[in-house]
Amino acid sequence: MKAESKLWQKVKKKTPDITWTRVESWASFGFPDLVGYTEKRGFFTMELKVTKSNKITFSPHQIAFHIKHPTNTFILVEHLEQRTIKLYEGNQVQDLAACGLELDACCLELDALQARLLLVA
Repeated sequence: MKAESKLWQKVKKKTPDITWTRVESWASFGFPDLVGYTEKRGFFTMELKVTKSNKITFSPHQIAFHIKHPTNTFILVEHLEQRTIKLYEGNQVQDLAACGLELDACCLELDALQARLLLVA
C-alpha cells in the first residue's frame, strides 16, 4: 500500500464523526484527495501529502486550487521519518511550498484532527 493510502486509512480511523469521500486524482487536476462533510462545518477538502524530508512538493494545479479556494480547504502532511502529522489551512499553500514543515501548523497529530475539523470556520 502506498504511503498516501496508509495516511488516508489513519485519517478515516481517527475521524469517525466526519463523512469522507476520496477523490481519484485523475478526475480533476489539482483537486484535493478528500472531501469531508460535517453537519456544522458543511463541506471541506483535504490534500494528503507524505514526505521523508521537510520539503513538500505541490503541483502547480494543487497550488492554484488552494489559492482560488482559500477557505474550508486543508493540507495534511505526514513526515515519515519523524513520524509526525501536521494540518495546514489551504490558504497557507504558498508558504508551505516555500518553507516546508518549518511552517507552523494549525493542528498537530491525528488525535487532534477531528476536533479541529469539527470546528465551524
